[in-house]
Amino acid sequence: MMNGKMLAMLLGFAIVTGATFNLAKYAVHYFSAASAAGWRFGIAAIVMLFILLLQRKLKWTVIRKYAAIYTLLGLIGIFGFNALFFFGMQHTSPLNGALIMATNPLVTTILAYFLLKTPITKRQTAGIIFALIGVILVLTHGSWGVIRTLSISKGDMLILLGNVCWALYGVLGRKYLKTSSSMETTTYTMIVGAACLVLLALFSPSTQPLADVTISAWGAILFMAIFTSVLGYLWWNRAMEMIGAAKTSIFFNLVPVVTMILSIITGTQVSIVQVLGTTMVILGVLTSSGFLKFQLVMKSTSKNA
Repeated sequence: MMNGKMLAMLLGFAIVTGATFNLAKYAVHYFSAASAAGWRFGIAAIVMLFILLLQRKLKWTVIRKYAAIYTLLGLIGIFGFNALFFFGMQHTSPLNGALIMATNPLVTTILAYFLLKTPITKRQTAGIIFALIGVILVLTHGSWGVIRTLSISKGDMLILLGNVCWALYGVLGRKYLKTSSSMETTTYTMIVGAACLVLLALFSPSTQPLADVTISAWGAILFMAIFTSVLGYLWWNRAMEMIGAAKTSIFFNLVPVVTMILSIITGTQVSIVQVLGTTMVILGVLTSSGFLKFQLVMKSTSKNA
């Protein structure tokens, strides 16, 4: 049963994650993509390690056992995903980025089929098709000429590749980290990924000297580090434990909606194609998760009562 506190946490996750796309777009005006990612995850990794130490859950046996896979996942899911994400946000809109990432549950389903041999149901297939149509609409701006020539923008392609990295992170973690807690996995992979992002930042100078970066730009980095990378994860993980993956994943559909609302508030133009694509992606993920079927059954039951 979902109580008010759980609902508040999941809504909080959707809001902070949706805001991340707008904040990332703003941050890369002042930082290089690598610097923005490095600062965000450097701060987040330190906070996560501090929490782990407070909980006295630093287990050296676990670290030694999974050191290789922690490193691999850190390179793919933290370094790879976020480098592609921030470089992509330099060349695409916040809504496009959020919409592409909203398909992550479906990308994960496809990768799980090939890597974990998890079967894909007919309902999931229908959801994948709906979402794919929505993403194609947005990536091509609804233009047949773009579809025919496959001339997708650089930013959208980078976000798309980052989405695959994030899905791989989840699937490989599920396959190889049997006795590592989610807190341990996130903390150690975040440390590896943050170290790589900081190294990359050293060879990628920021748009302007750090002394000239505005307080609001630093605020955007701090918000993404604390609220999205730390609190957002903790809220999401707690919900996964309490109400399960199926019900929790439904709230990811609110992320592009939040991004769209913030884009409109900040004066960013939102096209009809983007609205239609967002609707298709949300419909696809809801169909795949079985939420629409659940709603129809509930309506049918109430009518027969």
